[in-house]
Amino acid sequence: MPPSLPSVSGVLLIGSVPLPSTSEVFNKLTSTLPQRLASLPDGEPGSRQDFILWERSRFPPETLKYTNGGINLPDGHSGVFTQDDVSPTDYGAAAVESWRFFCEYRERGVIPTGVRFQVSLPLPWAVIAGHVRPEFHAMMEPLYTRRMEDAVRIILDNIPAGDLAIQLDLAREMLALEYERGRLGEEFRPHFAGVEGILEGVLHRIQRFASLIPEDVDLGLHFCYGDRDHRHYVEPEDLGVAVGFANANRERLRRRIAWMHLPVPKDRADKGYFEPLRKLILGVGTLAETKLYLGLVHANDEEGTRRRIEAALSTVRGFGVATECGLGRTPTNELDSILSISREVSAPV
Repeated sequence: MPPSLPSVSGVLLIGSVPLPSTSEVFNKLTSTLPQRLASLPDGEPGSRQDFILWERSRFPPETLKYTNGGINLPDGHSGVFTQDDVSPTDYGAAAVESWRFFCEYRERGVIPTGVRFQVSLPLPWAVIAGHVRPEFHAMMEPLYTRRMEDAVRIILDNIPAGDLAIQLDLAREMLALEYERGRLGEEFRPHFAGVEGILEGVLHRIQRFASLIPEDVDLGLHFCYGDRDHRHYVEPEDLGVAVGFANANRERLRRRIAWMHLPVPKDRADKGYFEPLRKLILGVGTLAETKLYLGLVHANDEEGTRRRIEAALSTVRGFGVATECGLGRTPTNELDSILSISREVSAPV
């Protein structure tokens, strides 16, 4: 690694990778990112490639957004739904299946000992907000939350804690905070805004979900601005909202957080964007310090990536690198560029 980048080590893969199978993901990532990975996702292949889209069928069609294939309540329907109306999620089964591949590849020496198996999960509320009509959010949330909690238990029952990392994908939550700042429309207003307040409501939900995860499991937090047609729903003004949210989670969770990931748009190599990092809290008391990853790697832009790294290093002493978000919808021909740049600008962990 060039001597000009002494404080940059390690690479984080957010979750999805544009390859057709878990086997190809494991082979590709371990061969192109040697000694760079503390955890390894399965790439979320097949129906899981498009983030939460695969969860749409869990909900009654009468509750779905009309743009998602929703239908009206039939005549005489009470409008009340119960636990049986929300199908079990397959997040748990998918993780267990990929874990078996992970063990096989580790035994063969493809995956180094010490690298954890990474599972990325959204909060239940985020899935509901993405798929369900607003008038059903409050009703669906406890029902779907139970399904997601069941999935977490399946994961924990089948994968040893010391081999596991769970990342919480916090995109809808970031957008809710930007809604509160007046930067997004009513589509992003949480149903709990008037009862709990947006920040408190979001933190409460993260705390509840994180409380299921034992301390021996690495917990990561991925702060994201989401995208629609490869564009953010709203562009971050700087890292201020993300840093404030990260610090609020640090204070609320009171547990070891293995990593936090913050996004960096391609056109932000200015020091002002990174200035809020001076206030980021990565260590508290006796808890192990949290690893920071910055999502500043962009395809076919190694020079720009280095400029963004240089700007970031003016405000924080060190970090790992990543892309802004998962790669599931990234054109396959850009993957090699992203992996190559990630390797070239980082040192081994």
